[in-house]
Amino acid sequence: MKQYADRERGEVEEYKVGDLVLLSTKDLKYQMAGRCTEKFTEHFVEPYKVKAIVSSSVIELELPSTKEMPQPVVIEGEEEWEVEKMMNKRKVQGRDKYLV
Repeated sequence: MKQYADRERGEVEEYKVGDLVLLSTKDLKYQMAGRCTEKFTEHFVEPYKVKAIVSSSVIELELPSTKEMPQPVVIEGEEEWEVEKMMNKRKVQGRDKYLV
């Protein structure tokens, strides 16, 4: 069985710290909710620098900080945040989760 599985496998690419790599959008669907359709979104985004190599299958990238975290407003002793825009909503185990 191993011989049949190995037939489809290719060579593994070795990355070094400082290399530029493209980031796949396959697992970023939730963050890319504001795009018009999945069909027209890019499959890979910008080249990012390799910051560290954690293991043979995990690479840490230098990603730009998109926005600073807003400071909470204290109302009646409770911290609250003001929502600028609601990007997406989904149900997880019967409860609503929001991307703001």
